[in-house]
Amino acid sequence: MTYYILRGHTPVACDLMTWAQWFERNPAERIVARTRVGDVTVSTVFLGVNYNYLDIGPPILFETMIFREDHAVSTETMLPGHFYDRQERYPTWDLAIKGHEAIVKELRAARAAWKRAIAQTVKTPDR
Repeated sequence: MTYYILRGHTPVACDLMTWAQWFERNPAERIVARTRVGDVTVSTVFLGVNYNYLDIGPPILFETMIFREDHAVSTETMLPGHFYDRQERYPTWDLAIKGHEAIVKELRAARAAWKRAIAQTVKTPDR
């Protein structure tokens, strides 16, 4: 297994001990981006190990995931199904940032559409 640390935003291969020490001493440097959208957090981090299990192409070292803070389900906390357990991985810091921003944009649009749909349902009077 190949381990990586970051030098700025560039992954650098290293040995296990260097990796372990860097991860212990630099937790904030592993965070690429974190964005709250309502009660949901979109988190993108540096993984430090290669998740490209087939070893075809570049190492996959960054990951974006979506976490819902409150597990109670209401019209305010519901997400479209494809956001649950959403996970995307990337080979570079720059692609991780772009992927993070794209997911945040998609999530905001989906939540706005959901709220509009709920508002339309609530506004429809019974006659």
